[in-house]
Amino acid sequence: MSALPTILTRSCPCEENFFIEPLEDPFAFMSESEGAQRQRRIAGQPMFVLSEDTERTSGRDAQSANIQAGKAVAESVRTTLGPNGMDKMLVSDSGDVVVTNDGATVLEEMDIEHPAAEMLVDVAESQDEEVGDGTTTAAALAGELLSETEELLENDVHPTTIVEGYLTAREVALETVEELTLEGEVDNEILQQVAETAMTGKGTGGVTPSTLADAVVEAVRHVDGDGDLDRDAIEVVARAGRSSAATEVIEGVIADADYVGRERPAPVSDAAVAILDADLDLAETEVDAEYQIGNVDQLNAAVESEREQYRDMAESVVDADADVLVTTGEVADTTAGILAREGVVVFEDVSSSTARTIARATGAGLLGTVDGLESDDLGAAETVRVESYDDDDLAFFEGGAAADTVTLFLRGGTEGVLDELERAVTDGVDAAVAALNTGGVVPGAAAVEIAVAGAIREAAAGVEGREQLAVEAFADAVDAIPRTLATTAGEDPIDALADLRAANGDGRAGLVSTGGEVEVADPVDHGVLDPAEVKREVFRNATEASTLITRIDDVISAN
Repeated sequence: MSALPTILTRSCPCEENFFIEPLEDPFAFMSESEGAQRQRRIAGQPMFVLSEDTERTSGRDAQSANIQAGKAVAESVRTTLGPNGMDKMLVSDSGDVVVTNDGATVLEEMDIEHPAAEMLVDVAESQDEEVGDGTTTAAALAGELLSETEELLENDVHPTTIVEGYLTAREVALETVEELTLEGEVDNEILQQVAETAMTGKGTGGVTPSTLADAVVEAVRHVDGDGDLDRDAIEVVARAGRSSAATEVIEGVIADADYVGRERPAPVSDAAVAILDADLDLAETEVDAEYQIGNVDQLNAAVESEREQYRDMAESVVDADADVLVTTGEVADTTAGILAREGVVVFEDVSSSTARTIARATGAGLLGTVDGLESDDLGAAETVRVESYDDDDLAFFEGGAAADTVTLFLRGGTEGVLDELERAVTDGVDAAVAALNTGGVVPGAAAVEIAVAGAIREAAAGVEGREQLAVEAFADAVDAIPRTLATTAGEDPIDALADLRAANGDGRAGLVSTGGEVEVADPVDHGVLDPAEVKREVFRNATEASTLITRIDDVISAN
């Protein structure tokens, strides 16, 4: 940057007496834009540093816009909550239709552009990634907290005070969840109740949640080790064509795999499985090269050299005594022909993730080259078979000493029913895994929310200043969960809330559906249980999203 001129005046021509007279425009030496900005600053006018296309909303307008956007997202999934929740129909631009009452799916399919609204979508995604269940509850609670925030702001409660009050209330909520956690080991009966609770109210294709819960428990127990249960060890695969009652548990892996050959291979028993992350074909160079062949002998020698390389690749697999070859790449026709004559079943173009899953299930090593393949690198499967479902071929890798992976194979009459069934079973598996890994379950049917709201109101009495208002507002927001459950069940929400509060004084109280009717009862007696970790994550994620939005007082949008 050039130095500013130091002379801003002109002199009188007198030699003895002179005076300094200011220039008429002291900023004449500056560019027009710089001078105009300096003049505006001196005059007390704002100096613009943003482009003309930038939109800016600040103060209460920004807070109100963000809160309204968050509330709109929460309202879109609120009525899907609970065993009697309603479904949503989502129609894409291309005409694809999704009918579901799964909160995570609804938010995922919606085309949301508002940045504050996207924060609530992130709440559901975080809840889904962490524990796999409770997504609707987390989004609904975040929306209710924002609604309470709006009223507090109108009553001149500062956003920082609101945030501090919400954080205080959240700690009380987490402590209450710990107090409500049932003592004792999570046995198969409890796991079955947890899975059934998670799936109740979702589309199960006419199969009772208890039947599916039995399959979920079987799958979970199959991979349950001494340490934490690995959720990735449980696969869910769905195919249309039969009723949902045909759902079964496969001890092993079901994979989309293209077999090499015209005819479907016969099942292989006690199969030794080799898995490669490579092509079984000649490598292609990036450099264009030409070979001059002068006679037939040279041509035959070149062809024989290629065939020798194909034979070497095939013989490496055969010499290792492999019965099945799975590769992520392509297999040359010559190599495939040799392997077929030797009785080796070949699957090519398998995805990397599927190859890793098969390797885990069979105990095989995932190799980057066929050179040096030995019998120690092979995995084992009791049976490898291929089954056709409509136009799809599925490869089943079942059993084996190292089979620590299990697959829930779901069937359904139509694609729509099958998609909803898959979401329901996935929720059941996630809930069961969360209950086992965290080692605790709590009463369901909104019993936790009623107890948490009561505990927060008691704690609010010991909070000084306006922060007390925020703590009490948090309790009011939590009450919205049982109110919603009552509404979706066709009950009066005010009466239901009053009955729950009265019954909670004597012990656990929730809204339990029995025989088509809803009553206030102990959820534990009716087998309605939720993983404690799901509830903890609901309060953490909902509080984090609502406080983040509450602290925003300026929105700058640049085009």
